[in-house]
Amino acid sequence: MDQNPLVDIVLPPALFIIMVGIGLTLTARDFSREFKGPRGMILATLAQVLVMPLIGLGLAVALSLPPVLAVGLMIIAACPGGTTSNLITYLARGNVALSIVLTVIASLVAVITLPIATNLALQWQPSVADGVAELSVLSTIATLVAVVLLPVSIGMFIRHRWPRQALKAERAVSVLGTVVLAILIIGIIVSLGDEAWTMLAQAGVAAVLLSLVGTLLGVGLARLARLPFRSLLAVGVELGQKKSTLGILIGVTILGSHELAVPSAVYGLVSFASALLIIAYGRKRISKAEHLRTLAAETVGGHAPETTEAAGTP
Repeated sequence: MDQNPLVDIVLPPALFIIMVGIGLTLTARDFSREFKGPRGMILATLAQVLVMPLIGLGLAVALSLPPVLAVGLMIIAACPGGTTSNLITYLARGNVALSIVLTVIASLVAVITLPIATNLALQWQPSVADGVAELSVLSTIATLVAVVLLPVSIGMFIRHRWPRQALKAERAVSVLGTVVLAILIIGIIVSLGDEAWTMLAQAGVAAVLLSLVGTLLGVGLARLARLPFRSLLAVGVELGQKKSTLGILIGVTILGSHELAVPSAVYGLVSFASALLIIAYGRKRISKAEHLRTLAAETVGGHAPETTEAAGTP
């Protein structure tokens, strides 16, 4: 496998900027509103941290994935949702404020849980661990703090200090995230050489199933918890849409293996299938008029109108 300097150099600073973008969408009021009724927040976070890695493990075993792809699938399964989940929730007419809060909380928790899950996956497949850089949990946590916690805090400060400028910047960062993911996927495919299409085909089914099962898990758990329908959509999207760039960071930058990043790269391509399903589901259940009334009611909270301006009313 050939290393790709473009992927190695571009990924960390690009992910930092993307995480600043998440912070730009968030205010302290969003946290306070969701903490008043924390069922959805607690439910989704626990499922993200505990259940999704187990689903990744189950799929890897059931599909008899090669060890390197099995570990890579475990890594993306342990990743939080990304900014894409916020947009998808909005298009599905779901609870956008909850979606943003879930993304931030899951990202912060992942600073601790993601390196632990990765280390456990490498212990499960020692043949993979022998071929990659040694994973230090503490140094990995420090890296994730630098590219997750710090930029989110910076983004929230900018949003608080310069709200109008933050809204404009958030749009640009959203576009950047899509462009960066496309560059990373292309770079990884090039670096894999002749092995690329075989590995992509092997990881494809697992990535599709992980996204679909995650979405259905979120919807099912939210129903059991009797969450409002708009919150149900937010939880379903959050568990079905992972931050692929973070999974790629773990594989390429921290572990030094482009093969380990393949499931994350493939996931970034195929997870839109489950996104389209939940968007169609939400828009069928919630009329445009009802959605607009809800946005108007949320105006007091100060978040919905800016989201509407940024994305357009669906």
